[in-house]
Amino acid sequence: MGTRTRTRRMTVAAVAAVAALALAPGCTLSKTDGGDGNVPGGSGGRVLAVKIDNVGPARPQTGLDAADVVYAEQVEAGLSRLMAVYAGRLPPVIGPVRSARETDLELLRQFDDPALAFSGAQSKLLPLISTAPLRPLSPGKAPGNAYFRGSGKPAPHNLFVRPKALDADPGAGGLQSTGFRFGPRPKGGTPERERTVRFPAARFTFTWAPEQKRWLVSMDGARARTSDGKTLGASTVVVQYVKVRESRFHDRSGNNTPFTETIGSGKARVLRDGRAYDARWERTSPQDGTEFTTADGGEQLPFAKGQVWVVFAKA
Repeated sequence: MGTRTRTRRMTVAAVAAVAALALAPGCTLSKTDGGDGNVPGGSGGRVLAVKIDNVGPARPQTGLDAADVVYAEQVEAGLSRLMAVYAGRLPPVIGPVRSARETDLELLRQFDDPALAFSGAQSKLLPLISTAPLRPLSPGKAPGNAYFRGSGKPAPHNLFVRPKALDADPGAGGLQSTGFRFGPRPKGGTPERERTVRFPAARFTFTWAPEQKRWLVSMDGARARTSDGKTLGASTVVVQYVKVRESRFHDRSGNNTPFTETIGSGKARVLRDGRAYDARWERTSPQDGTEFTTADGGEQLPFAKGQVWVVFAKA
């Protein structure tokens, strides 16, 4: 059975369950409530994706703690960049905002009419962005008050966006198409306190904090915090092993832009509730989400409710 068929059946079942619960006497559902095994929120909905700078001068970032999903991908010279996906609440400001990459276009195909906030892109990539099934919201295509330059960081690490000014209209149901499923901790797994993922010139470390019931994030050896002092942490961390290859694009210094292949299948490591699970991932087409199953029995592997970090590690 393919991912699309499995996802469709689970979505139909989820909609039916939500409808039944909503009709039960005395039961109500908020936009962020979701039953076990289902993505929080109802069916449908859009997301706002924001490309966020992640080099030293760009930190600490703003608004990253409000994201539903944070994708960490490799860019030129082995550095990292983040794509934060918002389907629930929008913070007042997000940033620093940086440029898009070809990897983002394939990754965003799984969402229904997603909006992408980014600072720009190299000239050869712009035609691909303009024809991709998304709403590009760079400074030149957004309302005049949406983007602004902050005074606390040097350029180009000082571009921020007011997401509500973008009229992106995200909804909690926008995450339905990711393929993620949320629910109680599954059996098995092994106790894990810390996990580090290394890029050629960047690294991410996730440390389990039992009192907070989340994985605290460190980047390049320093604990990650937002500009207002909040510690970044994830309820679920996915280390997804993928093929990272050269693309046809380069930066101004001549460094090749890596392309991360998110369609296909492979191994993964899922961290939740202080435990680590060996997993398999599968995404059969650009329109499909990514399904995560247990490595031994092929059963759906549920995530813990809360923010999800997906780090694309080279297989």
